[in-house]
Amino acid sequence: MAGHQVTPLSGLSGLSGLSDPAAWSGKHITVAGLGVSGVSAARALAGLGARVTVVDGGDGEALRERAAALGAEGVTVRLGDATTLPEGTELVVTSPGWRPDSPLFAAAAEAGVDVVGDVEIAWRLRGENAAPWLAVTGTNGKTTTVQMLASILTAAGLHTAAVGNIGTPIIDVVLSQDAPGAEPYDVLAVELSSYQLHWAPSVRAHSGAVLNLAPDHLDWHGSMPAYAADKGRVFEGNQVACVYNVADPRTEHLVREADVEEGCRAIGFTLGAPAVSELGVVDGLLVDRAFVPDRQKNAQELAEVADIKPAAPHNIANALAAAALARAFGVQPAAVREGLRAFRPDAHRIAHVADIDGVAYVDDSKATNTHAAEASLAAYESIVWIAGGLAKGATFDDLVTRSAKRLRGVVLMGADRALIGEALARHAPDVPVVDLDRTDTGAMAEAVREAARLAGPGDTVLMAPACASMDMFVNYNKRGEAFAEAVHALAAGRDKDA
Repeated sequence: MAGHQVTPLSGLSGLSGLSDPAAWSGKHITVAGLGVSGVSAARALAGLGARVTVVDGGDGEALRERAAALGAEGVTVRLGDATTLPEGTELVVTSPGWRPDSPLFAAAAEAGVDVVGDVEIAWRLRGENAAPWLAVTGTNGKTTTVQMLASILTAAGLHTAAVGNIGTPIIDVVLSQDAPGAEPYDVLAVELSSYQLHWAPSVRAHSGAVLNLAPDHLDWHGSMPAYAADKGRVFEGNQVACVYNVADPRTEHLVREADVEEGCRAIGFTLGAPAVSELGVVDGLLVDRAFVPDRQKNAQELAEVADIKPAAPHNIANALAAAALARAFGVQPAAVREGLRAFRPDAHRIAHVADIDGVAYVDDSKATNTHAAEASLAAYESIVWIAGGLAKGATFDDLVTRSAKRLRGVVLMGADRALIGEALARHAPDVPVVDLDRTDTGAMAEAVREAARLAGPGDTVLMAPACASMDMFVNYNKRGEAFAEAVHALAAGRDKDA
């Protein structure tokens, strides 16, 4: 962890001098993608007087409606062609998911045009007294941690918002501060994906956290080292704290590689007793040995494990990371406790749906990769596991090996279910497996019925698919809703039979 002053990058020719909102007037900007962040960037830049063209390879009804709305605001939209760089483009602003090897970006490179993301634009457009950013990234747990952090900051009496990859485009929040009568933010809790960090080279947070690292999106990044390097950008230029996961040495390595401001500290979090400069757990309490006087001898109680809902191991880790960032910002212990008590996770994140005949049914549809599924499986002792979907290039041997002792049965569905089935055959051959040879949305009801047949009192039927949902459902939310509906239908049927 280098200890020297880092200043924002100035080598991006397309952004030179564009920290002043007035400097965007008349600039030719191409926005790649007509999704949430693309629409946000297009509107914001058009509002600053830029000449904006949005390009998207799709041409469906929803895209045409968005295009018409933007057209009414003076934005040019080009659908069906995402490969050709519009003539006169001076800067490309990409939506996060666009791959670095996209033909549009190759054309931009050939023309000497820079490519950045909306997060970079938001950073450049912050006002002189802009709110500092507390930034969170990691393979899993980002959204929950950012929401916990925002809850803690709110409990401390600070005006804050959870923004970024969490769903509220950060550029909208930054520019909203210029609205008449707007209440300035004291601090922002910012979720940043690896995609967003890749396209945001100048961001310098007050403090940042990397929660964990596991193979994910490698088709986009090209390799695990490249993926990790993009995650590590969250630490660049940190002022007060770089928060890492003691249980994942790769996150600490990213801290050591980062260039930070003088005096910035490495702060670990652990589910065990904390060492000096760490937060951890002792006798059911979350404790701080990082932001206390005489931390060699003292520790500060922050909250009880029972204050965290649900108190699954990975969720406790999320709470510790959120607490570390809040403490780095000067938040007092009482606000940490109050914020964690007030927090409730979003739907489809290890959410308890119902108890039927002594069996708990839990929806963790958000577990879209093996790392998230392993954390979910670790939260229960005896499980009937519903899994499968789009594997995104993942392998399942490690997941099955580490979780086999907890499995009472498995129900598989989805396009890549065979990959999980093969791993189960190799590493858990005695576990009963039901293979549903279907990828229609109605398969969920059958999966729940089969899981109920395998489960007994004291078991948990856990839908933690370890795969993406798009082979069967629009998104993981719809998949979770289908699971909950199937569980409630099962309960209603049992009530009629009673």
